[in-house]
Amino acid sequence: MPEPAAETAEASELERRVRGALATVIDPEIRRPITELDMVGDVSEADDGTVDVGIKLTIVGCPAADRIERDVRRAAERVVGDGNARIAVSVMSPEERKTLTGRLRGTKVARGIPYGPDSLTRVYAITSGKGGVGKSTVTANLAVALAERGLKVGVIDADVHGFSIPGLFGLAADDGTAPKPTKVGDMMLPPVAYGVKVISIGMFLDVPEGQRAASQAVAWRGPMLHRTIAQFLTDVYFGDLDVLLLDLPPGTGDVAISVGQLLPNAEVVVVTTPQPAAADVAERSGVVARQTGQSVIGVVENMAGLPQPGGGVLELFGSGGGEEVAKRLSESQEHPVELLASIPLSLALREGGDAGRPVVIADPADPAAVAISALAERIAARPRALQGRSLGVSTR
Repeated sequence: MPEPAAETAEASELERRVRGALATVIDPEIRRPITELDMVGDVSEADDGTVDVGIKLTIVGCPAADRIERDVRRAAERVVGDGNARIAVSVMSPEERKTLTGRLRGTKVARGIPYGPDSLTRVYAITSGKGGVGKSTVTANLAVALAERGLKVGVIDADVHGFSIPGLFGLAADDGTAPKPTKVGDMMLPPVAYGVKVISIGMFLDVPEGQRAASQAVAWRGPMLHRTIAQFLTDVYFGDLDVLLLDLPPGTGDVAISVGQLLPNAEVVVVTTPQPAAADVAERSGVVARQTGQSVIGVVENMAGLPQPGGGVLELFGSGGGEEVAKRLSESQEHPVELLASIPLSLALREGGDAGRPVVIADPADPAAVAISALAERIAARPRALQGRSLGVSTR
């Protein structure tokens, strides 16, 4: 590939300094410097000391266009002074987009699932035996708490029929509609909220004017569900993630089986309530995960009592359910299943979910936020198992 004109020996010192400043501009969707993405075109110095900077957006109508242009102008003007940079915006050619998507995907097989046994991304499937236990709320807050610790985090809303992740992340508008991913060739760039990359079927629904997204039902059977989860895993560009969380639908249906087939190395976290009667139902979701080859690493007990002003706890849903599920799942597994967290009932947690502002951000001192933050610490500190992974060494 020929060198850009401004990178030749004739490039002025000012032009090189401007290019250096542009390396600090990050594409808000891909999360990489625009210089690495070949989004910077010609940079040329005029006789009066001003510079012309060309930038190439990935697609026509790029939702981040205004922000990128603004950040490019600021970066250039840090070198040449306010008002001395002229920005020309264009769009990549189809060949340039194809080159970009190939570079982002690396040497992996096109459209393959990049989260196999050798992947450095930890994949956690968050599941539950039944609905209404706060599984999605736990997933969203856990993701944000992990991102707050500096980890690169992605979330797949695999609860296709009952998706709620866009709303919990504040991505849903007043009518319930969520922003669509940006398409670059055959690759989708997921929206980002609170530092977490998020994808959900709710981002693909066409909502007629005057109606709410909640009125649009997804009535799909097994093959379509499997295809959707597979597409989320192959076509959505999350980049280099430390952690990928999947918010599974409750129960032991098609999606749970598909995730087990597509991600057999995923680790499973079971969410339940303290009610002992809930243990039977919650246990089944862990059993199905194990039958598909996944390992259950722990249980999260949600709604574990309501703290009282006098210091006591009102156990509205009983107690001991989380410990019972962990105990039962440990009986048929080589490694013990831990009770990872016990999250109390919290008004702030519920209000944050309704407002699209996770409690770990909105009210970090709330008891539920403290419990979820401690859960994030445990997840982030877990050692990585080497079983099934290539060590990159050989013996002679």
